[in-house]
Amino acid sequence: MKKALICGISGQDGAYLARLLLDKGYEVWGASRDAQASSFHNLARLGIREQVLLESMAPNDFRSVLQLLMKAVPDEIYNLAGQSSVGLSFQQPVETLESISVGTLNLIEAIRFWGGQVRFYNAGSSECFGDTGGVPANEDTPFRPRSPYAVAKSAAFWEVANYREAYGLFACSGILFNHESPLRPSRFVTKKIVSAAVRIAGGSREKLRLGNMAIRRDWGWAPEYVEAMWRMLQQSQPDDYVIATGESHSLEEFVAEAFASVNLDWREHVETDPELMRPTDITAGMGNPAKAREKLGWEAKNKMHRVVRMMADAELSGSVISHDVPHG
Repeated sequence: MKKALICGISGQDGAYLARLLLDKGYEVWGASRDAQASSFHNLARLGIREQVLLESMAPNDFRSVLQLLMKAVPDEIYNLAGQSSVGLSFQQPVETLESISVGTLNLIEAIRFWGGQVRFYNAGSSECFGDTGGVPANEDTPFRPRSPYAVAKSAAFWEVANYREAYGLFACSGILFNHESPLRPSRFVTKKIVSAAVRIAGGSREKLRLGNMAIRRDWGWAPEYVEAMWRMLQQSQPDDYVIATGESHSLEEFVAEAFASVNLDWREHVETDPELMRPTDITAGMGNPAKAREKLGWEAKNKMHRVVRMMADAELSGSVISHDVPHG
């Protein structure tokens, strides 16, 4: 039986990845800053909380990281930890940089120091690319980060690449474009939109306030994206991969689809709020997943329109699994 350690297991990706690995017969360990105090709400919603071994670990504390590695002795480590909101990173730049870049460095340094034959996955981000002028980004596209979050993710990416080359670690980064699900926290704009549309359809008289609706993003389905993470660690050689749908849609299109899914015209319920504009933002984001398709055999099955519909269906039904794509 393979053993996997998921750092950041309480988040959207961590929960879906835990379910995937359990379905594949893994023994799954999950790390959180304070496992005793955390509710692990997402694991509970997926019905797998009792199947995961949960431990406390502070990624920015090297001793804490090393202790857990020696206790769990994992075959695979998935690093999904760290502050995950682009918007919040402008308010908490130091915490963002430290939790992502220092946390990643501690993990790979602990692997090197310990000497175990561990395969390591690092959660990169499409935010590292910045604005690509509408050109789909691939693994060779230069990084031009436009937020503290993107700067931190860029630093972590190069740390992983350096340790792979310098010390021969089996270490990969997945450069994931936006991927959504019913497990998204409400601070994410996609969840905010879908939840508001469902409430308004149910009789709420509120107005949904948004920032720049002209931005374009490549939106996929989170349960599919964690499959790509796992596939990266099953290859004969470590490498980095862009994971995306290959399609780009405006936030306005996302909003329109969300309100249409509950038979409403978004223009009657949405207002633009200048205070929600970010200091800097990416005008258009789109990925080129050709390498993942060719080498991993991975391809996104659900694009933006279906992703929105599945999120809305889940919001209406209160379920996070009934409309999932197959997994396992």
